[in-house]
Amino acid sequence: MPAVKLLDQVREQLRLKHYSYRTEQVYLHWIKRYILFHHKRHPGEMGEEEIRAFLFHLAEKEHVAASTHTAPAVGAGEIRRSAHSCFSIATS
Repeated sequence: MPAVKLLDQVREQLRLKHYSYRTEQVYLHWIKRYILFHHKRHPGEMGEEEIRAFLFHLAEKEHVAASTHTAPAVGAGEIRRSAHSCFSIATS
């Protein structure tokens, strides 16, 4: 059975939590930006420092309003939790 892609796992978790479709799309957008910002590194390899760097980049370089940071931060948190869950399942 092929491994489930990380973004599909995040999508599944958001749906289990009954997030709206639009919220799901926004989170996935920010997760993709987070991964691309870090040159396609796997989120399981990253932590709080990378999240701070991404949020700093959004604020300082792209002038994204602080109120907008909620979705990227939550999205980054979701992807980290999913990555750690995948790793746990794969190694057990």
